[in-house]
Amino acid sequence: MRKLLSLFFVPVLAAATLVTAGAPATAHPAKPFPARIALPDGFTPEGLTIGRGTTVYVGSVLDGAVWRGDLRTGRGSVLIPGTPGTAKAGLKIDPRGRLWTADFTGGGASVYDPGSGARLAHYQFTTDPNSLVNDMVVTKRAVYFTDSTRPVLYVVPLGPGGQLPAPTAFRVLSLTGPGATPDAFNNGIVALPDGDLLVAQMLTGQLVRVDPRTGGSRVFGLGGYSVDRADGLVLRGRTLYVIRNLSNVIAVVRLNAGYTAGVVQREITGPQLRSPATGDLLGSALYVVNGRFDVEPTPTTDFDIVRVPA
Repeated sequence: MRKLLSLFFVPVLAAATLVTAGAPATAHPAKPFPARIALPDGFTPEGLTIGRGTTVYVGSVLDGAVWRGDLRTGRGSVLIPGTPGTAKAGLKIDPRGRLWTADFTGGGASVYDPGSGARLAHYQFTTDPNSLVNDMVVTKRAVYFTDSTRPVLYVVPLGPGGQLPAPTAFRVLSLTGPGATPDAFNNGIVALPDGDLLVAQMLTGQLVRVDPRTGGSRVFGLGGYSVDRADGLVLRGRTLYVIRNLSNVIAVVRLNAGYTAGVVQREITGPQLRSPATGDLLGSALYVVNGRFDVEPTPTTDFDIVRVPA
């Protein structure tokens, strides 16, 4: 399993001013959010998503456990216990507050109540033992999943008001063009404002735009910049964060007005990045989870979430 994993893989609070009658105003700086949040030893994380308020969820690619914590306090606990032989990669909270997980080697996806951890639905996309359901993006009409070993996207349509469909209501969208490049290892995925999808190819070092209706694709220009080892993608407006795991780099890309190409504005690096897998934004901070894909995990291996300025 670890050999397989090696392949793919702040908020600023204003000071409060208190004023009392007859006394000068005194500034009391708010306690900053922690820059590092420890996960349970041996957890082996891969996916991360931020939910309501400052709640964060992290999934384990080792046994499918989900840890829930608070970015303000740094404290948390396991919400969904792990089961040996299962794995969870990408996680997302949808607009209705439900927690979606890409079930990686399990060939499917699950939906959970983020409060109780109860499973609400499951979609079994494939029984191919070589499939790797890796990441997802939630849109108004559907949830799209990448498979890192197959040139397809799995599509779960959403009903009125985001209603969950029947377990067999998904479809398999075959990719054509560069999105179907053999051994490209399609990984992170985001939805562009014009309706197309943007997919990271970890082993080709490129991004591809995908038409969600036809599966047709084309290369997304980055001016010759390679996003080798691209794992998670995070998009806010026209700023795209490409999290490159074993490279220990987060590329910050400014997209053009037509969302057809982008320019890399800077790279975020530093010792706090230890094979980062993916991330999510809260205010002026990008929170990333370190997958540590360069080490063989043990029950005592430490893992964490780190905060970097977005």
